[in-house]
Amino acid sequence: MSAERPVQITPCPNGPLLVRGDVELVDGDGEVIPHTRRTVALCRCGVSLIKPYCDGSHKMVGFRTEEASG
Repeated sequence: MSAERPVQITPCPNGPLLVRGDVELVDGDGEVIPHTRRTVALCRCGVSLIKPYCDGSHKMVGFRTEEASG
């Protein structure tokens, strides 16, 4: 019997969202987006050529996230 890993989402500063755990990705039409890794990097800059996944394009376009205010 294997225990499911809880889903964890970590925003990388000026980069993607790292999603870890047992998660199903679904597109706007409700179709499952296949992935083979237990950790995936999701694009936040909108420039990736392999959306929804990150391809590192955020570095070339100078994507910046806002700092959290405390």
